[in-house]
Amino acid sequence: MLKQILSKLPRKLPKSDTIDAAGSDSGSNAKLGNGFPCTISGSSLSSKLSVVKRVSSAVFPASMAAGAEAVEPHLSFKDVSNQQKQNLFVSKLNLCCEVIDLNDTVKQDVKRETLIELVDFVSSGSAKFTEPAISAMCKMCAANLFRVFPPKYRSNSTGGETEDDEPMFDPAWSHLQLVYDLLLRFSSSNSLDAKMAKKYIDHSFILRLLDLFDSEDPRERDCLKTILHRIYGKFMVHRPFIRKAVSNIIYRFVFETERHNGIAELLEIFGSVISGFAMPLKEEHKIFLWKALIPLHKPKSVGIYHQQLTYCVVQFIDKDQKLASNVIKGLLKYWPVINSQKELMFLGELEEILEMINMFEFQKIMIPLFRRIACCLNSSHYQVAERAHLLWNNESVLNLITQNRQVILPLVIPALERNTLNHWNQAVLNLTLNVKKIFNEIDGELVLACQCNLEEECLRLKAAAEKRRLTWELLETAAGLPAPATAPAPAPAPAGNFLVPVKPATCSVAC
Repeated sequence: MLKQILSKLPRKLPKSDTIDAAGSDSGSNAKLGNGFPCTISGSSLSSKLSVVKRVSSAVFPASMAAGAEAVEPHLSFKDVSNQQKQNLFVSKLNLCCEVIDLNDTVKQDVKRETLIELVDFVSSGSAKFTEPAISAMCKMCAANLFRVFPPKYRSNSTGGETEDDEPMFDPAWSHLQLVYDLLLRFSSSNSLDAKMAKKYIDHSFILRLLDLFDSEDPRERDCLKTILHRIYGKFMVHRPFIRKAVSNIIYRFVFETERHNGIAELLEIFGSVISGFAMPLKEEHKIFLWKALIPLHKPKSVGIYHQQLTYCVVQFIDKDQKLASNVIKGLLKYWPVINSQKELMFLGELEEILEMINMFEFQKIMIPLFRRIACCLNSSHYQVAERAHLLWNNESVLNLITQNRQVILPLVIPALERNTLNHWNQAVLNLTLNVKKIFNEIDGELVLACQCNLEEECLRLKAAAEKRRLTWELLETAAGLPAPATAPAPAPAPAGNFLVPVKPATCSVAC
C-alpha cells in the first residue's frame, strides 16, 4: 500500500539531468519520468538561451572543444558579449568550411559576408587564438584552399607560364582572396602562440600549401608568397622542413618536369631568407646553392625567374665571397650554346658576380671564363656581342682585367682581331675598336706582342694546312687516283654585301 502511494508522487531529478533536459529542449518545460511537467525558472538562464543556441553537428563537429557553446553563426559580433565572441568566431569559421557552388549566388553572398566579418574581427585585434580557434582556422583554410588543379592545357614545352603567356585567373578568386587575407592576418598576428599552433600548421599543412604555388593565377601565388614567408618567420621549428620541401620542388622541376608556375615566387621568398643566414654558412645552405640554385640555370624557362635567381646567388656570394669561383664554374657548365636570350641573361648575372669577387677567387677561374667571353665577343648575334663588349665599361671588371692582363689579353686579342676582319654589325665593330683602344692604353707593348703571336699562329696553321694537302695528294697519287683540280680563287664580294667569306686557312681559337 505504501509503495503504491509513493509511486504516484513526482520524482526529483538530479541537477545534471535537469540541465541536460533544459539544453536538449531549448525551452522552459521538460517532461519527467512519469509524465508530470517540471518548470525550470530563472530569468538568467532563459535570457542566455535566447541568444545562445545549439546548432547542427554537421556544421559544428564534435571535435570542437569540450564544453564550449556553439553560437549561431549568423549573429553579428556586435550582438554578442565579449565572452561569446570567441565561440562565435569558431562558429563562423566552421560555417565557412562548406565549399559552395559558384552558381548558388545566395549562399555565396552569405559566405562572403561571413568571411569579411572574420577578416574584420581578426584585424581589430579582438580575436584570441585559443586551441579550438586555431583548429577551426586551419580546417577552414584547408577546406577552401587545398585543391587539385586542372591539367595544364598549354601546348608549349616550357615550364609553367612563359613571358608571352597571358595569366590564368581563378573564377573563385573573390572568395579565395578573403580566405588568403584571413590566413595572412592569422599567421601575422602577435597573439598567435606558435607552440600551440604548430600542432595544426604542421608538415602536412605546409606541404599542401607549397603545392598551391603551382597555381596559374599570379594573384594566388603572390598571396602564398607572403603567407609562407610569415610562417617561415614565426615557426622556427618548421624552417629546415620548409627549406627541404622547396629544394625537392626545385629538384623535380629541374631534373624531371621543367614545369612549375611558382619558381619565381619561391626564389623571391628565399632571397630574403638567404640574407638572414648566419655566418659561417652551414653546409646545408651551401648544398642548396650547389644542387638547387645553380642547376636552375639549365631549364629553357629560366627567363621567367632569372631575376630572382640572380638575387639569391648574389646574396650567397655577399655572405661568403669564396663561393664566387664555384658559382662561375656552374654558370660556365650550363652556358647556353644556341639560346641567345639566355646568353644575354648569363652575361648580366656574370657582371654582377664579377663586381663582388675578390682577386684570389677571380684568378681561379679567369682562363675558362675569358675563353667563354671571347666566344661571346665573336657571336654572330649582335646583342650578345655588344653585351660582352660592354663588360669593359664596368670599372670593377676592368680593374680585374688590368691586374691580370698578362693572362687575359692573349685570350681576348684574337677574338677582337677576328671581329675587325669579319663581323657584320657596325655597332659591334665600333665597340671592338673601343676595347682595343682601352687595351692599348693599358699596355700597348703587350697588345703588339699578342698581335705578333697571333700572326705567327696563323702562319703555323697555314703551313700545317698546306702540309696536310700535300700529304693527301701523295696518298691519292700512290692510290692511282686522278689529282683534284685546283679550286679557283673566290670571287670578290660585291659592294654592299656585309657577309665576307672566311678563308679556309684562317686561324681559329677553340671556344
